[in-house]
Amino acid sequence: MSKIKSTLVLSAALLSISFLSLAQKRNLTLSLMPDTYAVCRLAPDAKVPEWAYQGSFYSIAKTSDELSIVVDQRYAPAGIKKAENWKVFKVEGPLDFSLTGILAALSKTLADNQIPLFSISTFDTDYILVESKYYEQAKKVLAIENAIK
Repeated sequence: MSKIKSTLVLSAALLSISFLSLAQKRNLTLSLMPDTYAVCRLAPDAKVPEWAYQGSFYSIAKTSDELSIVVDQRYAPAGIKKAENWKVFKVEGPLDFSLTGILAALSKTLADNQIPLFSISTFDTDYILVESKYYEQAKKVLAIENAIK
């Protein structure tokens, strides 16, 4: 195969990958969750406290280094290590495990606009958390790239 033909085939392949990625990204629907959340850190040997199960959305992750809890901040007690005032975008699912690049596309959009994020994934979908001070800006830039309802 000639070098020019090889380059054209490679360019066509990259173009189709770009269109596929763009199509997947455009098909995403994000919903805005109404509450404000806290990201809490407890000791790795701590028991999961009762307040961690409050509200309609919470996430609990345990590693050998920490116990992390995301909970409606109304339920996060004083006196613990926590980052407050996080808003949540839900990627409407269910999302098939074979889909790729969803978090990458969303995080790139936010990173390109200097918006830090915290992400949570479940079996069916992904959640993107941004600090409240970035929420309106995040809504705008994500609305350009995706359908936000």
